[in-house]
Amino acid sequence: MKVVVAHNRYASGQPSGENVIVDAEIAQLGAAGVTVLPFLRSSDEIGTFSKAQKVLLPLAPIRGGDSQKALAELLEREKPDVFHLHNPYPLLSPTVVKTAHAHGVPVVHTVHNYRQVCAPGLYFRDGHICTECRGKTFPTPAVVHTCYRGSKAQSAVMAATLAYHRSTWKQVDRFIALTDRIAAHLIDFGIPADRITVKPNGIPDQGAAPTAGDGFLFAGRLSPEKGLALVLDAWSQHQDGALGPLRIAGDGELRPLAEQAAATRTDVTYLGPLDNAGVRAEIARAACVIAASTWHDVLPTIILEALSGGRPVLVTDRGGMPYLAGDAGWVVEPSPTAMAEGLVKAHAGAAALAPVARSRFETEFSPDVLTKRLIEIYRTVASSPQ
Repeated sequence: MKVVVAHNRYASGQPSGENVIVDAEIAQLGAAGVTVLPFLRSSDEIGTFSKAQKVLLPLAPIRGGDSQKALAELLEREKPDVFHLHNPYPLLSPTVVKTAHAHGVPVVHTVHNYRQVCAPGLYFRDGHICTECRGKTFPTPAVVHTCYRGSKAQSAVMAATLAYHRSTWKQVDRFIALTDRIAAHLIDFGIPADRITVKPNGIPDQGAAPTAGDGFLFAGRLSPEKGLALVLDAWSQHQDGALGPLRIAGDGELRPLAEQAAATRTDVTYLGPLDNAGVRAEIARAACVIAASTWHDVLPTIILEALSGGRPVLVTDRGGMPYLAGDAGWVVEPSPTAMAEGLVKAHAGAAALAPVARSRFETEFSPDVLTKRLIEIYRTVASSPQ
């Protein structure tokens, strides 16, 4: 089987679990005997664009002219069985769906966020969940609130893109929803349920940590929607040292919060940004991993990494996180009081849930299990009449 995997990589300066997932999926498919043809662009390319290219850049999410030409050449030359799209913005454009169909190639699309409806893809604005653009033919609120990169002009372009491509998304042959929350989002958008398959992404198996851990790890982008402030508010309700250590890894606009907490409490350590190996090592050191997003986070990679390492998770009840945690952790409301109570429960019960976490990874999220499911989706789509 021959499959084109298309993805617009996020800028290298922006930590992206999505980039990690796509890279891992390409490797896993190749190991399973699938011929993978990567069709990748990167937002890093924008910095190298000429003035003329930058002038035309606002049109890229709508038409993606250069990408369509390159894709057409690839499809004509390789004649793949399936075209699998991840993130199309800004350089690929959803128009790749039409280009693939023009060459008789069925399209599978993994939905990583809520971008069919929401300009930034988060359903999150000004510190709270926002769904004002749901059900609107043109997402005017995105422009009013400058939701895309804080720019009214860029928000207007993305809003126009979403409106223009509403019909494009309806042409996708099979949607892969990473969680039940994404499936519900797609159905609300108007996609028939029989064209949606719930299948989370997988990551390479790092193996269970050889020894028991201690304390908690918060690792991720230090931005408001990821919940660092929530965790620190909850942590402050307990005496210094009562819950063991809290280690914080990552970078972002809330870095000063992490640094201040580390400076004022002996049980908080700020580790700074870490590479993948560093994060895995910190998971092994911890007894429990925290994912405290206050938006409807789709599939935080850190949860899968924790389960792979045999570490239970403490998560908020937003997005796909309860689905991922299952019976291998604790689910709380995103409030300081609820999180503080969850910390106590996790501190007492993390060791007992360690084998449950590892078992959940092996049965639900291991690369072998998920790659087989993905290949079956490809076969079903490739064999269906177009």
